[in-house]
Amino acid sequence: MATDGSMRTPWPDCTEPVRFAVMKQQWRDLAYVHFGYDPAVVQALLPDGLEVDTWEGRAQVGLIPFSMRRISFPFTPPVPWLGSFPEINVRTYVVRNGVPGVWFFSLDVNRLLPAVAARLTYRLPYCWGAASNEVVGSTLRTTVSRRWPSRGAHAHIAVEIGDPVVEPTAFDNFLTARWGLYSAGGRGRLRYAPVDHPRWQLHHASLASLDESLFVAAGLPAPTGEPHCMWSPGVPVRIGLPRRA
Repeated sequence: MATDGSMRTPWPDCTEPVRFAVMKQQWRDLAYVHFGYDPAVVQALLPDGLEVDTWEGRAQVGLIPFSMRRISFPFTPPVPWLGSFPEINVRTYVVRNGVPGVWFFSLDVNRLLPAVAARLTYRLPYCWGAASNEVVGSTLRTTVSRRWPSRGAHAHIAVEIGDPVVEPTAFDNFLTARWGLYSAGGRGRLRYAPVDHPRWQLHHASLASLDESLFVAAGLPAPTGEPHCMWSPGVPVRIGLPRRA
């Protein structure tokens, strides 16, 4: 994509509004920490049928910590305790047949049952271990210590929260206006689940400190260069039924 990163654009409409949500949840105290990568490096880690989505010739890989809250299912109230937990994911952006979406390399949480359930249902690479995500003053502090399905990957992240973003750039929208997720199905097939939510309330942010091995654990080189950072208080989210892509 060759769009000028300084260009201002309207918030993109949802690609496929979710008419019947199989899951509702809230994503709170979320940070976007993105690093640019050689597209060939990221493409090599993607399954057949997905093409890495680029911005000005660079793939973007995000480290996204947030607090999951109030997970619920059709005709049920929010799930107590098991339905609220910190999550830290490593992700990139992809396209299949013109439909953009998110591809997750890993998703770390501190609840074992949701991690196992998400692996079985959505076929997403959830991992379990110790994790935390909280705002202290004007700083979002996040930690990860992975225990399953393998041990050793970790992260310690501190993001300084700044002033609200008055008008997001086209690049901000490229990173945040993603209306679906891809996952690996059986026998090499891909699955797609639509996602919708209101417009993000974004804040400028900066990376105060980062010590992590989640990128390398995902098969990526360690990130380098200055990251693009944002923070948001969060949004309510509706997720549709996964289907064959």
